[in-house]
Amino acid sequence: MRFAQGALERRNVRVGVAQAASVAFDQAETLAKLREIVADAAKDKVEFMLFPEAFVPGYPRGFAFAAPVGYRSEDARDAFAAYHQAAVDVPGPAVDFIAKVAREFSMFLAVGVVEREFGTLYCTVLFFGADGGYLGKHRKVMPTAVERLFWGYGDGSTLPVFQTKFGNVGAVICWENYMPLIRAAMYGQGIELYLAPTADMRDSWLPSMQHIAVEGRCFVLSCNQFSRRRDFPEVYPNSLGEDPEVVISRGGSCIIDPLGKILAGPNYTDEVTLIADIDLNDVARSKFDFDPVGHYARPDIFQLHVDSRAKRPVRFGGGMAAGPDPAQRTFAEGDNT
Repeated sequence: MRFAQGALERRNVRVGVAQAASVAFDQAETLAKLREIVADAAKDKVEFMLFPEAFVPGYPRGFAFAAPVGYRSEDARDAFAAYHQAAVDVPGPAVDFIAKVAREFSMFLAVGVVEREFGTLYCTVLFFGADGGYLGKHRKVMPTAVERLFWGYGDGSTLPVFQTKFGNVGAVICWENYMPLIRAAMYGQGIELYLAPTADMRDSWLPSMQHIAVEGRCFVLSCNQFSRRRDFPEVYPNSLGEDPEVVISRGGSCIIDPLGKILAGPNYTDEVTLIADIDLNDVARSKFDFDPVGHYARPDIFQLHVDSRAKRPVRFGGGMAAGPDPAQRTFAEGDNT
């Protein structure tokens, strides 16, 4: 066994998850904070960093976009307009800024953002290579509960797993992780670093992440914000409390190996960057006795079809000029950064 381990080419990566609060709902200040977090992580030689769900410009936990059935208030419309104004255009200046940070610190970044396309917002993860190249995005396909009021639905065109020098990387956001078929779509693309940015701080989240690691035989990096009432604008009432020190989101970020061992976290007490050194050879080691889309699958009985086409509500043809289709993204694209 000692000989076999020595014969393996090392595939070590230092990874980190940023359990931090946004400067909600301020895009510029949140981006500045992102750079500070990346700069600090770079001092610890982190090569790969995940940020939480909707980090830029923030997850509106505790805020009521008050909309009783059949009625929308003017205050709710104003709140949405402010949230919309702070959101991220893809492509756009915020994307350029994050790309510059990735390049400056030679770090792969996966960042949860609220993406704006025309009048609709989407919960999205953006991926950046360590050379600053923008690789693509994943849009959350199923917003949860009241999220459906202010976020739109992604489609099958943004379910990528990117082939990079850090392994095969993809993201599944928050309660998408409770959808067995989207997990299978990730496993079917050979995911090795399974990113799970979230807003879920329940006790049940950690065992769910351990299950996914064991089921998918992949490393799982999960990241949530740790935030207090003071991290949100005072002008908007928060149903979770108005004391500036009230904890709005308690975190629970973690890093887990392909056999379910917790390598870092969970942390429920403060803002922190969790760091772990991982060996991607552990993915192959774990698949010795289980591979959900390989030798442990039964395609003669069970198969999954994934429609990866973009579903655009308006398409132009017949000689009419059309701009680029921002939703188009094929599976497994990447620049090997």
